[in-house]
Amino acid sequence: MAAAAASPFSAAADGVRVRLRVQPRTRRNRIEGLVPEADGSVALKVAVTAAPADGRANAAVIALLSEAWHVPKSNLAVTAGAADRRKTIHLQGDPQRLMQALADWLNKAGSTA
Repeated sequence: MAAAAASPFSAAADGVRVRLRVQPRTRRNRIEGLVPEADGSVALKVAVTAAPADGRANAAVIALLSEAWHVPKSNLAVTAGAADRRKTIHLQGDPQRLMQALADWLNKAGSTA
């Protein structure tokens, strides 16, 4: 399988879009890895302790990804699926630099699993 096909990350004009599958109300906050989607793509599975009410789960996802990727929370925004488990997050910044950093992070995360 090609690397691009197995990535939840896609470059955009002003950053990177990230496909997520979020599981709220878990025992702990964690990034669980890649999961297949029905359309053949993959998403990054994220589990958060927050309930999916009043945007709390979305805020927890932003905080978790911000910490894992060492970026300010203000650079992350939910752009699709705010009330759904399947979400698209936009990470603002230089797309080339971010795509490389996220690919490196994904490789490192996969090797420690």
